[in-house]
Amino acid sequence: MRCARTLLYSALFVSLSSPVAWSAPAAAPASGDAVELISREALFGNPERVNVQMSPDGKYLSWVAPRDGVLNIWVAPSEDPTKGRAVTDDKARGIRDYFWSYRSDTLLYVRDTGGDEDFHLFATDVKTGASKDLSPFPKTKAAVNAVSPRHPDHVLVSMNDRDPAWHDLYKVELSSGKRELVAKNEQEIAEYRTDDDFTVRGATRSRKDGGTDVLAPDGKGWKKVEDIPFADGMTTSHAGYSSDGKIQYMLDSRGRDTAAYYAIDTASGKKTLLLEDKRADAGNLLRHPKTGLAQAVNVEYLREEWQVVDPAIKADITRLGQLGKGTFGINSRTLDDKTWIVAYSAAEVPAVYYRYDRKEGGEGTLTKLFSARPALEGKPLVPMWPQEITARDGKTLVSYLSLPRAADPNADGKADSPVPMVLFVHGGPWSRDSYGYSAWAQWLANRGYAVLNVNFRSSTGFGKNFIAAGDRQWAKTMHDDLLDAVDWAVKSGVTQKDKVAIMGGSYGGYATLVGLTFTPDTFACGVDIVGPSNLNTLLSTIPPYWASFFEQIAQRVGDPRTEEGKKLLTERSPLTRAGQIKKPLLIGQGANDPRVKQAEADQIVQAMKQKNIPVTYVLFPDEGHGFNRPENRKAFNAIAEGFLSQCLGGRAEPVGSDLAGSSTSVPEGADRIPGLAAALASHKQEIKK
Repeated sequence: MRCARTLLYSALFVSLSSPVAWSAPAAAPASGDAVELISREALFGNPERVNVQMSPDGKYLSWVAPRDGVLNIWVAPSEDPTKGRAVTDDKARGIRDYFWSYRSDTLLYVRDTGGDEDFHLFATDVKTGASKDLSPFPKTKAAVNAVSPRHPDHVLVSMNDRDPAWHDLYKVELSSGKRELVAKNEQEIAEYRTDDDFTVRGATRSRKDGGTDVLAPDGKGWKKVEDIPFADGMTTSHAGYSSDGKIQYMLDSRGRDTAAYYAIDTASGKKTLLLEDKRADAGNLLRHPKTGLAQAVNVEYLREEWQVVDPAIKADITRLGQLGKGTFGINSRTLDDKTWIVAYSAAEVPAVYYRYDRKEGGEGTLTKLFSARPALEGKPLVPMWPQEITARDGKTLVSYLSLPRAADPNADGKADSPVPMVLFVHGGPWSRDSYGYSAWAQWLANRGYAVLNVNFRSSTGFGKNFIAAGDRQWAKTMHDDLLDAVDWAVKSGVTQKDKVAIMGGSYGGYATLVGLTFTPDTFACGVDIVGPSNLNTLLSTIPPYWASFFEQIAQRVGDPRTEEGKKLLTERSPLTRAGQIKKPLLIGQGANDPRVKQAEADQIVQAMKQKNIPVTYVLFPDEGHGFNRPENRKAFNAIAEGFLSQCLGGRAEPVGSDLAGSSTSVPEGADRIPGLAAALASHKQEIKK
């Protein structure tokens, strides 16, 4: 099973310099005092309805919504959404990810415990509400390989209960949970490629040089049939087979820069280009629900665009494009392809869900179903403006700017006067920022801050060369890109040089720590959420099931198995320079994080304390890599809001009751955030896993 491409990292110990004391800088003028303060509950609390889908047979409409304050799956007859009822009863962490099987009245969902990422797969009978764990093994991460209308009573699932590093492939019966071994992974297989008949057609295996061997069964085992070089490892992947197995789809960057989609005749091997874009990698492939044939592809450079490859749905895509100036996605389609569930959103519009009834040969009918966050309708949300910023070496950094209303009263995307700014850095680093609704951007802009999101080198979606430009450049040119973006914002009149904070999660948390240690005079303060501080320990504590991806990590970040690599990782670790921190720092961490262990946050906090460098440290014992429980999100953001207000002078909603229901603990520095110590004094910690 190929691991997810969002990596995030950890910490150790070092020598530090002299003690530092600080006070908040003179507050910049708060922007937007006349603008309504949007509550954190409206932005970060539970949505009303999300992840709306329709069952393949068209009988049911489903969605995720709160039940007694916890997200669960709800189901209604497809013709009457008002008759929805909850079919799951999670009382702790909540359920977010689910999809329909092809077995009548059966859906599937995944859930971990306390953020440990050991996801179990459950099957739920929507008539009875009974759920069955299809992977009932300790310390096991299950992942669905395939569902198929040809095998409605079964699902292909990969599980690593036998060997934590490698997933075996099983055919699992939905009604009983009985599993049948399809492939025992004793050859370090990263990915099994299967068709609608549940036949294993191929596999991939990582090499020591970071490349990938593409394999095919030869009756005795595996034979190598193709090679994916290291440079193409993040931009080349299998994209499925047509239902009859005659066509294989590939996203492929070999022999080019940006990844394009190809259709391959499985009998002859003939390769046909479906779609390419010189600006950006091809994105999601939309395929017919019954035939599995490709119909459209989305490509995202500045904004997402759909390109039609099957004329049969051209009128449909055109119709959906008329929903507004934002973007749309197709959540689900019935097997007969008569009904689609469509999600539309824009920067100022959280997701709105529609039922789309197709009309043969023409535009169909759209019926609005739900808004994800109706409490935000009519609130002063702001646009997001795509930008192309030029880095010092000439590379183009696709970025996104959100401005508070008071800074841009005519909404032309140009700041009329400078305001404090938050540089919000995405995780990964192998992911990207995109145009669209962002609770974080809206929250910060509403408090009076400009928000800048930057796709620095290593970000995905812009071709393999842009990714490669960040290889072994952590805290170097990757950080230079962020600094260049800040310089652009200052020169453009968005902000002032001394009124910029840096904030982010995962790699963004690492970038925050780099900002305050490698360039200690650049940022006014930093907010690090689950970010690593020591790259050597990061790479020694990654989950075992990332084994197939490790060579890519080692070559792109640094190899902890060599002396040269260890030296490089030490040099690029914020912990090595922790003594240089001069500006306020807020750290948020989940105790169960399997990627960035709690010890990583503990160590940099301890290193700062040894040098009398102030820090505020917030720890959640029922969270992992990020904060999923809405109570915990609201609690941390209440703390972060007070922190940023002290640092940059923006508006702040009091902490108030926003710690209620959360597992918040503050091992260090509670007295540095306005109102936090008092809120903690009456806070009853609630831990739910």
